[in-house]
Amino acid sequence: MEVKARKKVYDGYFKMYELTVEQDGHTFTREQFDRGTAVAALVHDTEKDSYILTRQFRIGSESELVEVVAGMVDAGESPETSIKREIEEEIGYHVDQLEHLYTFYSSPGGTTEQVLLYFAEVSRQHSNGGGKADEHEKIEIVELSEQELLQLETPDAKTIIAQQWLQLKKKL
Repeated sequence: MEVKARKKVYDGYFKMYELTVEQDGHTFTREQFDRGTAVAALVHDTEKDSYILTRQFRIGSESELVEVVAGMVDAGESPETSIKREIEEEIGYHVDQLEHLYTFYSSPGGTTEQVLLYFAEVSRQHSNGGGKADEHEKIEIVELSEQELLQLETPDAKTIIAQQWLQLKKKL
């Protein structure tokens, strides 16, 4: 498949493109949701030996989700800087150690979004977190033991991947 043309058809909070593509002599269109690059982290408080997640309303699921800390990479920002900023904004911790685990597409059939997933070690909470008021974030901090984290049932893919990584790490 070859992309022959790209036209922006929506330019709001998100962006949407109409792509003209060619495959096997046929030309047709596909829509592409341009979401940008996201970062996420499974955060482990090494002092309390607990995992710090968030609970917040997510517009895509139209529900509150318990999930790993996550956000978008801002223009001119490295993914590592972005996830450290998100951890500070959402849960109020400084990052002691950061390890990149995986980079994956959230839904490659229609969106450009890639997610860089990290494991972050923290030890001191310096603020209450809760997100940024000017971004209308209302984030609740959820502290879980390892067992509670592994038993958490969630529809959130990045959190499921983080749970599976932790489970595999335990078996090594």
